Amino acid sequence: MVAVPLATVLAQLGAERIARAVPDVEVVEVPMSGPVPEGLRAEILFAVPVWSPTLEDLLGRGVTWLQVAGTGIDALPPEALGDRVVTCARGASAVPIAEFALAAMLCRAKQLPESWLSAPSDRHGYAELASLDGQTLGLVGLGGIGSALAERALAMGMRVLAVRRTTAPGPAGVEVCGSLDEMLAVTDHLVLAAPATARTRRLMDAEAFKRCKAGLHLVNVARGSLVDHDALLFALDAGLLSRATLDVTDPEPLPVGHPLLTHPRVLVSAHISWSSPGALDRLVDEFVENLRRHLAGEPLVGVVDPEEGY
Repeated sequence: MVAVPLATVLAQLGAERIARAVPDVEVVEVPMSGPVPEGLRAEILFAVPVWSPTLEDLLGRGVTWLQVAGTGIDALPPEALGDRVVTCARGASAVPIAEFALAAMLCRAKQLPESWLSAPSDRHGYAELASLDGQTLGLVGLGGIGSALAERALAMGMRVLAVRRTTAPGPAGVEVCGSLDEMLAVTDHLVLAAPATARTRRLMDAEAFKRCKAGLHLVNVARGSLVDHDALLFALDAGLLSRATLDVTDPEPLPVGHPLLTHPRVLVSAHISWSSPGALDRLVDEFVENLRRHLAGEPLVGVVDPEEGY
C-alpha cells in the first residue's frame, strides 16, 4: 500500500535535504526562475524571494504557508501577505552578520585597509589608531543580529546603546535609549540591524546625519532603504561621518558609476554579511524544524506580522 504524503512542499532550496529529514511529505524542487510545470499544486512553499521571479506564479498554486529562506520579507509582492501564513528564518544568520559588523568596526578603528603598505612608510612604527575598547556602539534594532553583536561588543569593552520598536529591556549590559536622536549624539559606530518597513524607510536622512556625533561610522547590514544615500554622501563630504560600511544598498546592486562605489570613505560589499560555512544548510534546517511543527500541529516560529512587515 502506497503511503499518502502528509503534505506537499514546493522547495526552491534544499529539496533533497528536506525530503531526507521529513520523509512523510512530498517535496517537489522548483526552479528559482524559468517556467513552473503546469498543474503543479502544493500547500507549502519554501522560497528565496530575492532570487525568484517565479514567486507570484508559485504562490498561486494553492500555497497557504510560505516560508522565506532569510529574514527580510521586503522582496515579497504585497499579495504574498494575504490570508496565508508567512514565516521567515529569523535569527538564522545573526552570528555571521554580527561578526561582519564587528569586523567593519575593527577596520575603522585600526584604519584598515588604508594601513596596509604598498611602499615603505615615512612614519614607520607609529600610527594614530583607535580602539573599540571604550567606544560606543549604537544599535538600530535589537533582534537576533543586534543581540549577537551587542554580546560581542560588550566583550570588547564597548558601551552598547540601542533603540528598538518595543519598550522591552535589552540584554544584560545594553542600554535601551528613549529615542534615536539621543543615541546618535554619543555613538561612535552606528549599526543598522532593523527590518525594512514603512517606519524604517530613510530612517537615516539628512536631519538624522546632522544629529550624529562628529566622526560617526555607519554600518548597514539591514537593508539599503534605511539610508538616504544622497544625504549620506553629503554627510561624508561635509565631514559629519568618518566612514560608511554598506553591505546593503538601494538599489542593489548599485549601477556602474554610482558615487558610493568610488567614494574614499565608503566601503561597499555585495550583501554577503550573512555568508558563512553551512549558511544555506541553516536556512533549510530552520524550515525543516517549522515543517515538523506544522505536521505536529505546533505553533510555527518566525511568523511574520503583516502589519509590521517582519
